[in-house]
Amino acid sequence: MQISLDISKTLRSGEREFQLEARFVSQGQRVVVYGPSGAGKSQMMKALAGLMTPDRGRIELAGRCLYDGVAGIDVPARERNVAYLFQDYALFPHLNVRQNIGFGLQRGWRNPRAGVDGEAIRYWLQAFELEHVAHQFPHQLSGGQRQRVALARALAPQPSALLLDEPFAALDPGLRARMRAELDTLQRRLAIPMLIITHDPEDVRVFGEHVLRMEQGRIVEETQA
Repeated sequence: MQISLDISKTLRSGEREFQLEARFVSQGQRVVVYGPSGAGKSQMMKALAGLMTPDRGRIELAGRCLYDGVAGIDVPARERNVAYLFQDYALFPHLNVRQNIGFGLQRGWRNPRAGVDGEAIRYWLQAFELEHVAHQFPHQLSGGQRQRVALARALAPQPSALLLDEPFAALDPGLRARMRAELDTLQRRLAIPMLIITHDPEDVRVFGEHVLRMEQGRIVEETQA
């Protein structure tokens, strides 16, 4: 995966002001952005996903320009072909597992029917061992199952890259280790480029092919395996 990002953004909340000045280039298949809470990691990820517009700069992914402040290019999030897994998973609470996975496979915002089926849905249900909970709703699932559903929904449309925001932070230590191992295996099997933001050194150890340390809105250190 080739990512080239060079952006600036001034963020304000009341009288507080935060300056994001993020710049890096990576050819890695596994990029980990590491740093304390409040370092600007999530804002940088949102800019890459198209969920936040920088004040200026340029973003390229796999040779495609997603944002260029000078040229007036700002590809909408839905057209960037990247999957963004939020920390809280952002599953639709009124849709069952099948519907949540199917939602990412259709155009528009109409909810899939309760018994929605198809080759892609069956594949991801099997890949994540979710067949036995396919008709359950998010509140009926364990934390690990909810994460699997979120990953399946994100991966079903075959995105060009997977963006994960603190993917294991909400899990207990035992489940965190298991889900980390599962994601490690899945990424290697699918060979999908992946960018993770985290403050957990264990994520850095497992996924850190290219590690960017971020502090106060800037990339301050880079290491590559």
